[in-house]
Amino acid sequence: MNLGMDHDEVRIVNYTAEWSAEFKKVKEGLIESTGLNDKRIEHIGSTAIVGMSAKPIIDILVGIDDLNTVDKSLLKSFSKEGFLRLKVERPGEVVLAKFTDDTYQVKTHFIHLVEYKKQLWNDLIFFRDYLNANEDAREGYLKVKQGYLKNNATGVAAYTDYKEAFVREVINKRHKLMEEL
Repeated sequence: MNLGMDHDEVRIVNYTAEWSAEFKKVKEGLIESTGLNDKRIEHIGSTAIVGMSAKPIIDILVGIDDLNTVDKSLLKSFSKEGFLRLKVERPGEVVLAKFTDDTYQVKTHFIHLVEYKKQLWNDLIFFRDYLNANEDAREGYLKVKQGYLKNNATGVAAYTDYKEAFVREVINKRHKLMEEL
C-alpha cells in the first residue's frame, strides 16, 4: 500500500482493503496515546467506503466533548502518533495531518477533530454509511471525482469544492430524515 500525496496533488487510486487495516492500526495507537474511547475514533472519507477509488490518504474522525477545550496535552498525545495540527480554518473542526517525513510535503493521514455526536460528526458518519449502503450513490460519487480529474491533477481545494454539491445532497438526506422524526 502506497499512502500519501504531495501538497496540492489530486489523484485517486483503486480501493484496497489495506486502508481499513491501516486505519485500525492507527486507531489503536490513538487510543493508547490519547485515552479516548474507541467509539470516538472512526474511519471516514472515501478510503472508508468499500470498493471506492480514493485519494490515498486515510481520513480519521475523532470526537471530543468540546473543541474549545483542545489543549496542548491533547495535541501532544496526537503528536506521539505523528499527527501535527494544520493551520486550516474550518468551522467546528480542528485538522491534523501525518506526513511521510520531516519535509512535511507528503500527507498520509488526516484527523478531523470535531465535537462528538454533534452535527458535523453525524453528517460525516452518515455520508460514509450512506455510500457504503448505496451502490448508485457510490457510482455517482466516483463519476464526480473522475469528472474533476479529467482536466486537473492539482488543486485540492478546487477538488473539494467540485465534490461539494454531491456531498451536500447526500447530507441533506440525513437532515430531511431528522426533520421527519
